[in-house]
Amino acid sequence: MQQDIQNDGAELQEQDQKPPKKAKNEVVEWLKAIVIALILVALIRWLLFKPFIVDGPSMQPNFHTGERLIVNEILYDIRKPQRGEVIVFHVPSEGKDFIKRVIAVAGDTVKVEGDTVTVNGKPVNETYIQGAIDESHKEGKLYNDKDFPNSAFPDGKVPEGHVFVMGDNRSDSTDSRMIGYVPLSDIVGRADLIFWPIKDVQLIKH
Repeated sequence: MQQDIQNDGAELQEQDQKPPKKAKNEVVEWLKAIVIALILVALIRWLLFKPFIVDGPSMQPNFHTGERLIVNEILYDIRKPQRGEVIVFHVPSEGKDFIKRVIAVAGDTVKVEGDTVTVNGKPVNETYIQGAIDESHKEGKLYNDKDFPNSAFPDGKVPEGHVFVMGDNRSDSTDSRMIGYVPLSDIVGRADLIFWPIKDVQLIKH
């Protein structure tokens, strides 16, 4: 009988020790899951989407210095950029990235004369800056003071594998009127979301 009691005590002791071991294993599994999730989030962020900080006034009134954007890096692996889309691209001569709006694509003939932009002979309806244009006209001045084609770039036809871009702030933007057509290979992606500051959070309209 004494032996039976001793054995029962041993069994109880073993049972008491099992729950902590199980709990420890669960903690380890949770930690593994969290680490894997963080790695996946990092991969998705850096391989598919890239953060970008707006620097400078060239895209006002729609984008402002200090705003943080999410740039979709995979979209243009599926299709080519389209007119009206806001893109981020490398500018090797400047050693940095620019954010501008696509005005014309390969094969288009583009002309910028004052506040009138035409693509293939048809005026572009630029609703995204119409308010700013109207305000300038009320003050008796043009919103844009840089035309295209010009002496630096006399050919108004967009070559294959390129796009023509301009900043929304037409008189204060370094864009295709000064740097020429942008090669598709230099495009980082399309700006899809303003995520900071909180008051400016919104999906970007293209």
